[in-house]
Amino acid sequence: MGKYIIQGGKTLSGVLPVSGAKNATLPILACTLIAEGTYFLNNVPALKDVEVMIKLLEHFGLKIEKIAQNSYKIINNGLQTLEAPYELVSIMRASFLVMGPLLAHRGEARVSMPGGCAIGNRPIDIHLKGFEQLGATIKTEHGFISAKAKNLIGKEIYLDFPTVTGTENLIMAAVLSKGITILNNAAREPEVEDLGNFLNKMGAKITGLGTDRIIIEGVEKLFPCEYNIIPDRIEAGTFLILSALTGGNIVVKGVNMEHLTSFKTKLEEIGINFKINGDEVQVQADLNNFKPTNIITLPYPGFPTDLQAQTIVLLAMIKGNSEMKETIFENRFRHVPELNRMGANIKIEGNVASINGPTNFQGAEVEATDLRAGACLVIAGLISSNTTILNNIEHIERGYENLVERLQAIGAEIKKSE
Repeated sequence: MGKYIIQGGKTLSGVLPVSGAKNATLPILACTLIAEGTYFLNNVPALKDVEVMIKLLEHFGLKIEKIAQNSYKIINNGLQTLEAPYELVSIMRASFLVMGPLLAHRGEARVSMPGGCAIGNRPIDIHLKGFEQLGATIKTEHGFISAKAKNLIGKEIYLDFPTVTGTENLIMAAVLSKGITILNNAAREPEVEDLGNFLNKMGAKITGLGTDRIIIEGVEKLFPCEYNIIPDRIEAGTFLILSALTGGNIVVKGVNMEHLTSFKTKLEEIGINFKINGDEVQVQADLNNFKPTNIITLPYPGFPTDLQAQTIVLLAMIKGNSEMKETIFENRFRHVPELNRMGANIKIEGNVASINGPTNFQGAEVEATDLRAGACLVIAGLISSNTTILNNIEHIERGYENLVERLQAIGAEIKKSE
């Protein structure tokens, strides 16, 4: 288990590139199970979660070759098994995304039940209910979920919550079904749209992507293709916050600001302006003029829960009282005690964090309790006085590619230690 040692207060400037989106890459990788042939995927981030998904695909019999820094050749010559084992699914909940494509391609899947999650419950009942409505028979036994379907039949389905992975799993299950499937209250996230665009390039007929009503007309066959993954909007937002807190001399490259509309609106409300030149974004910010605000996390296109922790660091630097209301996950303020150890004044009541600023962040030994909590503590460490020791960095490396090297390239004094 490694740690980051961060010496805060350094001048940061230069170009900070954004990697491919982790949450788009994982379902697209899982989707290569759906049709035999050769795929080429570009802008794939080098992350622990991606490594786990690749191991899972190899377990099913796919051959995967890295042909460039962020490009892969994936060969599906037929599946050797229809079972996803506990030792892989337990590492990463997104492994459950293999069930949809296995059902579509082979009419059968046996997937270990995913484990718990540090930030709260992520129940899979919406996935299973949807599979049953498409005609699958679901059984739970010995820690595995088994699904079988002779033929999947299109159906109009209402999702009780706009779950991202649930929407993705049901899209993948429905693309080879007979008839038309309509997903109501579907997730609208850009990552869901990217999966749909990938499947359409393979020959699927999916409309309504980016809305809460997605229509999938089943086709008889899909064909492998080459595809470029979208940039990671959460990583882009993380870097834009860092830039706003360090004088705005960082150019964040590889950003699609259309994926960050609510985030951009809230930062403008605080007093941050954006200079956008194609996919390059630079913030114009004066910390002394920032105004407190109240934010509520919501499903897309609302303010992203995955940027809540990083934004709390920003709010803690603003004079006055701000509030952050978390409506997606019930246990997503675990970073707050760590920020308070570094000098913040944040109080939690239910699902609302009350942030009193400004904060003079001071280096301390802290712990990353999850991926985005780790990212917020990196930001806090970079703007702190003295040294921060950040433990449990394996959480961070699940979602930020080569973070240390990229931060060092813009002047940060950060190093990894075992």
